[in-house]
Amino acid sequence: MTGRERIRAAINHQEADRAAIDFGGHRSSGIAAIAYGRLKKALGIDTGHIYVYDMIQQLAIVEPEVLDVVGGDVIELGRGFMQDEAQWRDWVLPDGTACKIPGYVNVEKRGEDWYLPGEGGFDLAVQKKGCLYFEQCYWPWLERNPEEQDFSDLEEAFANTKWTAVASPGGHIPLTEVGLKELADGAKALRTSTDRAIIGIFGGNLVEVPEFLYRIDNYMMYMGLYPEACERLSEALCNFYLPRLEKWLSAVGPYIDVVLFGDDLGGQNGPLISPEMYRRYFKPWHNRLWNRAKELAPNVVTNLHCCGGIEPLLEDLIDAGLDSVNPVQISCVGMAPDHLKRTYGDRFIFWGGGCDTRDVLPNGDPAAVRRNVEELLDIWSPGGGYVFQQVHNIMADVPPENILTMFETARNYTRNKRSLFL
Repeated sequence: MTGRERIRAAINHQEADRAAIDFGGHRSSGIAAIAYGRLKKALGIDTGHIYVYDMIQQLAIVEPEVLDVVGGDVIELGRGFMQDEAQWRDWVLPDGTACKIPGYVNVEKRGEDWYLPGEGGFDLAVQKKGCLYFEQCYWPWLERNPEEQDFSDLEEAFANTKWTAVASPGGHIPLTEVGLKELADGAKALRTSTDRAIIGIFGGNLVEVPEFLYRIDNYMMYMGLYPEACERLSEALCNFYLPRLEKWLSAVGPYIDVVLFGDDLGGQNGPLISPEMYRRYFKPWHNRLWNRAKELAPNVVTNLHCCGGIEPLLEDLIDAGLDSVNPVQISCVGMAPDHLKRTYGDRFIFWGGGCDTRDVLPNGDPAAVRRNVEELLDIWSPGGGYVFQQVHNIMADVPPENILTMFETARNYTRNKRSLFL
């Protein structure tokens, strides 16, 4: 089977010739650029460069040669853009490794620290010496509260947070007539150049953007203090996103298999908000966005990047029109794979949860990694509805041998004992 066929089988709840594998198909199934450099060395690949496409998380583009080795079945739509070497420029990772970053990303070094300057003369984020990522240091609405706002300046605010102002390749293209043609041409060319499934990252964050604007502690408080205003903000965000979703899908919809939205709703101990709060503040507008995507691109599956323990919210997410979720953070309260598979597996797609990245992948030996992957695939694989990826991105300190063992085990996995779900 081709990668695209394998992903389609998983989406249709069919068992394929092997597990469908996602490595770097979106910004939570990838690998830190430092770890990627070590992985390439372990594989003896000395061609190409290390391309950092996500400056905030320092994620690397997984090149076709590496995807071939691990059996990757998915690529991200952004791979269809920034094809000209002149569009990239030199940079250095925190460990001293040379790399390339998108030329349109504005970074400044001051002393021993790196900054991402904003358009208003202030810094959006800083990467301190010894740190691996950029940390947010400016919140546009920090001194405001939603009760006093009409949200007419959303677009301006989007330009002033690190997560919404610093785009990855593809996301940097404006949704103008010229930009839409560039998006369509790039998406079409990518589709014809690969037999892997393609994920298009849209975003559409309703929960997280207010956290980027006000700071998370403030917005959690505001949902209790100003409920009607927070509802108005969700509606304003939805109205902001909808025309952009429609334009974007008009260009790329025919060429992608998955449209990815984002909103972290959980923490280690369960949801960050109650199901009742989710239903009031976010579900109606998630429903509008997700179902509009299905109307415009009937063959595209909706996927939500949503970290943490979110099991109490899954029924509402499914009811709102969600088809699949990543990264399936199995170490969180309520996220036991056997429970998730038994309760939701016949009507929902789990995209992740294939290897424990908190304890096993960074700290275990290859034998422990192999056991972990096999035990999890015994649960997830029966009946399809599953795409393998580790729980979130591979961090900088993960040994290459553990990464290779993880993917080798997933690629060669066969169910050799009867599953309790059969």
